[in-house]
Amino acid sequence: MSQEYERSPGRRVQGRRYTPSHLQSGGETRRRTSSASGSRSTASSRTTPPSRDSGPSRPNRPRGKRKGRFGPYGAMLYVIFVIGISALLAALGWVAACDVLALNKPEHAATVTIEENTSLDQVADTLKDNGLIEYKFLFKLFASFTGAEKDNKITAGTYELDTDMDYHALISNMGKGSSSRKEVTVTITEGMTLDQIFALLEKEGVSTAAKLQEEAANHQFKYSFLKDLPTGDYHRLEGYLFPDTYTFYMGGDPLQILNKMILRFDEMFTDEMRQDAADRGYTVGEIVTIASMIEKETDGTDQTKIASVIYNRLENPTSETAGYLNIDATILYATGGTVVDTNADTPYNTSTHKGLPPTAISCPGIDALRAALYPADTNYYYYALGDDGTHSFFKTYKEHQRFIASQERYQTSQ
Repeated sequence: MSQEYERSPGRRVQGRRYTPSHLQSGGETRRRTSSASGSRSTASSRTTPPSRDSGPSRPNRPRGKRKGRFGPYGAMLYVIFVIGISALLAALGWVAACDVLALNKPEHAATVTIEENTSLDQVADTLKDNGLIEYKFLFKLFASFTGAEKDNKITAGTYELDTDMDYHALISNMGKGSSSRKEVTVTITEGMTLDQIFALLEKEGVSTAAKLQEEAANHQFKYSFLKDLPTGDYHRLEGYLFPDTYTFYMGGDPLQILNKMILRFDEMFTDEMRQDAADRGYTVGEIVTIASMIEKETDGTDQTKIASVIYNRLENPTSETAGYLNIDATILYATGGTVVDTNADTPYNTSTHKGLPPTAISCPGIDALRAALYPADTNYYYYALGDDGTHSFFKTYKEHQRFIASQERYQTSQ
């Protein structure tokens, strides 16, 4: 069997022509390529999303470190910035600490008044306005953190404060019992009226007359001699603020101020005196009213005689005085001034209204109270001030008028 060989481009192998694969027909090659490509495409579509770029893919490069945006100069600026901010914050912290701890402050003192129901904001404003703190928000934060507002550590009053006091000391020195709380000594003299007392207390910075009047008119006092008094008119306390020398806190609580003087009355008007008043058939209030008229009618040398005249007129309505007291001081209490108008339309006009006036007309001292309780035993119904500055007493109106006619002081006044 003969064999045929062909050198090029192929050779015959056992009766058929052999052709190298790279010279095979394009169709077969394309089919294989297409088939292979299709298989790869299918597999690829399952695992890899299609590329947005239809162009040839770029070869992957090894990733290196990203270079700094600012370079060496930028890094230096950043460091400087951080240091600057840190220094600024440190400086601000030091300034704040100096204010809180009262460090490096110039010496300065101020008198500060905290009113009733003052808010923490208002307290901070007052301290700032008086040069005692620099940063109100820091003080409020400190006060809130330490419970100063919640626990009412800051109370109404007038205080002597200075820049040596840190925040804690400022708060402590605006509290009850503080040694920095400013005090004032006030003397209430015998015979002063409520209006005069309130005006004096306001002048001395103890409280305002309006606040004192408000408490005097409406507070329900627990004292037995005050519990039945109607509210609404501050004159109901007339006679019960005992004359004495007192030490008050400036800018203090008006109720505490009133209670201090009423308590003194309660101490001075003893249980024995109250019992003696009851034995005579009089209440404490009536004795106080009689004593207040005695206080206004005399300088104190003849108080028991004046008291006897008042009782004789009160207790003998069929006498010449017919139950009228005819006390000029009661009219002046209602009308003011120095001219007595016996026709004044007021319940305090004891020339037209029988019996005692509605309230006391002054705050009597202990001597007048004792004279009201223990009057002299006389038959006098009249008295008059003579040219010598002393009182003369009379049993009848005729005697009284004869004396008046003999005194020069009454002649020149007519």
